[in-house]
Amino acid sequence: MTMSNSQNPILTVSALNGAVREIIEGNFPLLRVEGELSNFSSPGSGHWYFSLKDARAQVRCAMFRQRNTYTRIQPHNGMQVQVLAQPSLYEGRGEFQLIVEQLLDAGEGDLQARFAALKDKLAAEGLFAPELKRRLPRWPQRVAVVTSANGAALHDIRVTLARRWPMLAVMVYPVLVQGDQAAAQICTALGRIASRQREDVVILARGGGSAEDLWCFNEENVARAIRACTVPVVTGIGHEIDFTIADFAGDLRAATPTAAAAAISPDRAEWLPQVQAQRRQLEQSMQRTLRDATQRLDYLRLRLRHPGERVRDAERRLRLVRGALRQAMQRQQTVWGERLQVLQARRLRQDPRQRLQGLNEMLETRRTALIQAIDKKLASAEAQQQRQVAALHLLDPLAVLQRGFAVLRDGSGEIIYGSESVAVHAQISATLARGTLVCEIVDKSD
Repeated sequence: MTMSNSQNPILTVSALNGAVREIIEGNFPLLRVEGELSNFSSPGSGHWYFSLKDARAQVRCAMFRQRNTYTRIQPHNGMQVQVLAQPSLYEGRGEFQLIVEQLLDAGEGDLQARFAALKDKLAAEGLFAPELKRRLPRWPQRVAVVTSANGAALHDIRVTLARRWPMLAVMVYPVLVQGDQAAAQICTALGRIASRQREDVVILARGGGSAEDLWCFNEENVARAIRACTVPVVTGIGHEIDFTIADFAGDLRAATPTAAAAAISPDRAEWLPQVQAQRRQLEQSMQRTLRDATQRLDYLRLRLRHPGERVRDAERRLRLVRGALRQAMQRQQTVWGERLQVLQARRLRQDPRQRLQGLNEMLETRRTALIQAIDKKLASAEAQQQRQVAALHLLDPLAVLQRGFAVLRDGSGEIIYGSESVAVHAQISATLARGTLVCEIVDKSD
């Protein structure tokens, strides 16, 4: 770039076109544009070139090979399409153009808009959050396959599992995989799997198809049923380029049903060498154990004696013990005989009958003395009792009354000790030795 005398920049054509391209691409995001496809061409480079037009205008479009490889439709002139494209400028000719990222049938484009809206809604709820993804079991024993019973997807899954891990049990939950009833059947199958709790992992699968064919996997109720299922869900829907809402909701997305089967199953070809190596190690360990046991058996065999020798040794020991026992018994018998003689002599010296006679005499003497002591004690007690009775008799009030005395009481029953305690004409009672008199006071003196 150079400067003129008027200070205005002088641009080359390529610089101008480059600057315009940067301005366009910097100010326009990816756009979704609908129109009629025309002037379609596909040169040997593999790129696609065409125009989009409507009743009043048209725009040139380019779709490079690395993008159009994943397009499901076969474009042709006159087709109504939608494109997801970046506005740009082709610098070589200074032509405005669209760099197409995605090419869809117009009807499919409406579905794509619905897909994007539902994806954004569920993502905002956190339904696709990575922390919700469940870990797949490393060694599953039973797998639930939710797919069409007659589709190629089920065949591919069975073949892959039989090749990779044939001991894995496959439980098929047949459902429709396209049409108005498909989403409801898929939700019902996932609910049954969650309630049964018999399988370790779920494969939700379908073969390839158009966006309309795969649309049941973009329904909101299917996405929520996948997250509500208590068993990890692996999706294998369509081809590698197909993405559905179910893929985002699932715990793992596989490109195809075959890839889904491979994702949930161990590879027998990978594990077989390890198992064989462990088998060899086990065989070697068993051989070492057997060899050690054989050596120990040989050692024990050398130490093992014939039973006859053991019997003869036992007989010799028995004879020795028998002789020693006989001698010991004879010695003990002699000792017991001598002790018996000593005891007999002691018995003669201490005859129990003589001792018994002496004890009887001593017992009679002590019995006589005891009787005398008891009689003396009784006589002394009787004399003491008589003295005490006489003393009590002296203290008995009735004995005083029998000598002519009386006990005087006033009207309240209190004993009268002096004349001052009664009044003239008062009635008193006199208790005699025999009976009671009621008297009236006629006169008194102090």
